[in-house]
Amino acid sequence: MTSKTKMTIRSATLADYDGICAVMDEGDAHHREALPHIFKKPDGPARPRDEIERLIDADDADLLVALVDDLIVGVLVIKDCAMPDVPLFRPGRFALVDNLAVSEAARRCGVGRALMASARQWAEARGLPRVQLSVWAFNEGAIAFYEALGYKAARLVMDLDLG
Repeated sequence: MTSKTKMTIRSATLADYDGICAVMDEGDAHHREALPHIFKKPDGPARPRDEIERLIDADDADLLVALVDDLIVGVLVIKDCAMPDVPLFRPGRFALVDNLAVSEAARRCGVGRALMASARQWAEARGLPRVQLSVWAFNEGAIAFYEALGYKAARLVMDLDLG
């Protein structure tokens, strides 16, 4: 992929299922290698077909794909979420980037930036005041990528391994 390659970002269709799973499996492999005690390779496709279908059909979520020459090279899942309904939190909604994966061959070519820009547009079009995401601490490249886009850590989840 070169800087002159034309990329398209659009909402996924069920016809994209195999390409979505291929890109997600590449991202999942990175997590399996870093944290094998948490992540495992599924017996079948990277995501169940009905899970992808639910995201495609949802009114409060979207599954975006980035394509180059009709090949899916990136995937982003975004959801419209509500703050927990407890007295501590102010009521409100936000966009949650639930998953971002870019194929190895397309990394550092603007695919992730384009998908994140589309996620921002998705949130703004719905009047959501912010975009939130989580990233595993081992994934320093992803953390640097999100920080370069202006994201800042808002909370930290910590683990104590008892095994």
